[in-house]
Amino acid sequence: MAVDLVIDKKLLLPHLKAKDNLDALGQIADNLQRQGYVKAGYKQAILDREAEYPTGLPSPRPTVAIPHANYQLVKKTTISVATLAHPVKFHDMGDVENELEVDVIIMMAVGEPHGQVEMLQKIVEVIQDDHLRHEIANAKDAETLYRLLSKTFEA
Repeated sequence: MAVDLVIDKKLLLPHLKAKDNLDALGQIADNLQRQGYVKAGYKQAILDREAEYPTGLPSPRPTVAIPHANYQLVKKTTISVATLAHPVKFHDMGDVENELEVDVIIMMAVGEPHGQVEMLQKIVEVIQDDHLRHEIANAKDAETLYRLLSKTFEA
């Protein structure tokens, strides 16, 4: 992959407990900032973007959302993956009137202006692989998530 991607186990959050999608997004973005991957303002940018451009992807369960924000707020390119203890509602990116029960959030933090397209291609590979998507959703710990994601993102 041309985008220089770091997968950090501290950014893999199995069984994240969240009240709703904004709570989940906030927790993931806060963790990205705590770990030094994004700048102040990233969380608000994620929340603002979600309100304007929803990120839920229609697919069979487990359903995935792929939020991201402006590359200028990113210090180091990475992804943060959260499997949710209980699904939360996201609006469908293709039909904002439609709500989806999301099980997995793959938050992109891409530090290059053109890196999002490449990252999205890798994420689409994950989403289209029904077996892998289920393995990710059912991962019991960060180590398992790391192993599953490394195969795709560091290939």
